[in-house]
Amino acid sequence: MQVAAILSTKGTDVATVPPTATVSEALALLQSWGVGALVVSGDGRAIDGLISERDVVRGLVESGAGLLDRPVTEAMSTEVHTCTLTQSADDLMTTMTELRVRHLPVVDHDGALGGIISIGDVVKCRVGELEVEQAQLIDYVRQGR
Repeated sequence: MQVAAILSTKGTDVATVPPTATVSEALALLQSWGVGALVVSGDGRAIDGLISERDVVRGLVESGAGLLDRPVTEAMSTEVHTCTLTQSADDLMTTMTELRVRHLPVVDHDGALGGIISIGDVVKCRVGELEVEQAQLIDYVRQGR
């Protein structure tokens, strides 16, 4: 299954935070959206970075509680790996495993933000594919074809 199909079910909404927001404000957004990462973007289209719960925890260990009042740019990951609408779930699984990332923003042909895929989305997709394959195999065995 391709990213476009996953987004057609999941939707293309992306939780974003402006680079001027504080880490504390980003945490509130993470909670309200119920997500593990936010795309840092000044305009909602360009990707400036990604801030995840993991980034915040690491930043708190390094900088202490004062990090909460600093801009997200001080805690975000600036090396953001992305994917395209035509990539497969298998491609994403490989990328996420090799790069040890849990979120991949989706970019269109112009590089603009068009969605986000989490490892949970990929697992859900793959489990669905395996369930279909299992049902087909069971049907094949029962019908004796």
